[in-house]
Amino acid sequence: QVQLVESGGGLVQAGDSLRLSCVVSGSTFSNFVMAWFRQAPGKEREFVGLITRSGGGTYYADSVKGRTTISRDNAKKTVYLQMNSLKPEDTAVYYCAGRSSGLIGTQAGTFDSWGQGTQVTVSS
Repeated sequence: QVQLVESGGGLVQAGDSLRLSCVVSGSTFSNFVMAWFRQAPGKEREFVGLITRSGGGTYYADSVKGRTTISRDNAKKTVYLQMNSLKPEDTAVYYCAGRSSGLIGTQAGTFDSWGQGTQVTVSS
């Protein structure tokens, strides 16, 4: 059974940086396209970005592009989300997700494994 465990969330101030980590166990990590989503109170889950199986490609939502970097270490079975210049509107629960199927796209429904989430709160 695949398990994803996020860490690194917390309370930060606007303009700060934060790095989230997600460790994957129970399966071959390099088989997974990995992504980050977030969900703010009262809002739908939102795609943040994804990284290909090899780590050679990334894709980001417009709302975070230019201040966000997703990376992965296949040896450590870990994917990272580095966010800079954080804004209060980045406040949300952040989830990592994995996709082992041949599906493509950024919709949450195409990802088959999810972490429990980590809270990020950005104060103004």
